[in-house]
Amino acid sequence: VCSSDLRLLMGTVINIKAVGPDPEKNRQAISACLNRMEELENVLSRFKSESQLSQLNRDGELPHAHPVLLYLIEQSLNLSSLTDGAFDISIKPVLDLYQNTPGVLPDADQVKKVLSLVDYHRIGVEGDALFLREYGMSITLDGIAKGFIVDEGVAVLKKYGFSDVMVEAGGDLLGLGEKAPHSPWKIGLQGPRSAMGNLMTTFNIQDQAVATSGDYMQTFSPDFANHHIIDPRTGYSSPELASVSIFAPSAALADGLATAVMVMGKSAVPLFENLPNCKLYAITKDLQIIQS
Repeated sequence: VCSSDLRLLMGTVINIKAVGPDPEKNRQAISACLNRMEELENVLSRFKSESQLSQLNRDGELPHAHPVLLYLIEQSLNLSSLTDGAFDISIKPVLDLYQNTPGVLPDADQVKKVLSLVDYHRIGVEGDALFLREYGMSITLDGIAKGFIVDEGVAVLKKYGFSDVMVEAGGDLLGLGEKAPHSPWKIGLQGPRSAMGNLMTTFNIQDQAVATSGDYMQTFSPDFANHHIIDPRTGYSSPELASVSIFAPSAALADGLATAVMVMGKSAVPLFENLPNCKLYAITKDLQIIQS
């Protein structure tokens, strides 16, 4: 097994494991994987001032968008429709409002004002051009891009001939094949109110992606009531769930659904009746477990 955790992706450490008999080939594949992931981050990250996403947010339009940016925005809009707006990449103005005043929660009037800029219907896609149809709108792909980049990293490893790999970045992961013969990849789920490293449960995965979102990851208040996952329809964090883990065929889908379910709460469970090969494992604020 050749492993690497040498770079950061959107502020989180990347962990890559590729199982193969040739150490040099392993290293080449992992290097190519990291390069591809970094290339995509340079397009999709709102934290990089020269990314195409940042250009779109600054100018309100992007005449010739990168294909991966177009693809991910279209996937995001589909997910918005699927979840009745619980997932909405135009949430960035509200997120900025909370993040720009650490330790001080915005008042209702401030939230109402910026919430008027949130509406995924006003994101325009025409050919390879993108538009934000109201001045002041901006988008964030934080809720789906990391998962997509993990998927793309795995795709690079597959091109190098590897069938037993795992790529993980900040709680979003995709595992193919096995860790060793007759030994599946195993992941642990941290309890949302436990110290780092204290696991609530473990899962075996094979040819599956997993993404976890939680109120404890970026909290704006000590009681976890206000955090970085905000309901685009209200401007406030949903009060029901502390943690959501989604099992899905791709890390992008798992990532987006984890964000949406944190917003939707218990009402999200019926959604999974019509989502093939997707499973929900959620923990409520009072530490009750909900499964689809």
